[in-house]
Amino acid sequence: MRVDNYVDPKEKKEVDDKRIKMLKLFSKVATATCILMYVSYIPQIISNFSGNPVNPVQPAVAMINATLWTGYGWLKTYKDWPIIISNVPGIFFGLLTIITIYVH
Repeated sequence: MRVDNYVDPKEKKEVDDKRIKMLKLFSKVATATCILMYVSYIPQIISNFSGNPVNPVQPAVAMINATLWTGYGWLKTYKDWPIIISNVPGIFFGLLTIITIYVH
């Protein structure tokens, strides 16, 4: 099973420009959407500071998930920047949400 984006030179195929443009656009939209998903923790953080702490399970799982995806994108032979960029905010916002649950 291949888990990386390495392609043996003998197996390389030409990729048409239209597909490349579509994939670049798709990665930008997916990255922005993922970042917005994590930024949506701001109301929960505000709620925590207001004395109404949220359940820590969802932000903890989201933080773990973001950490794993960031590690995956970083450890690939060729760094997968859309995956890294879109998940780093999840690490910080998830952690910040968890911290503010207990320190408010």
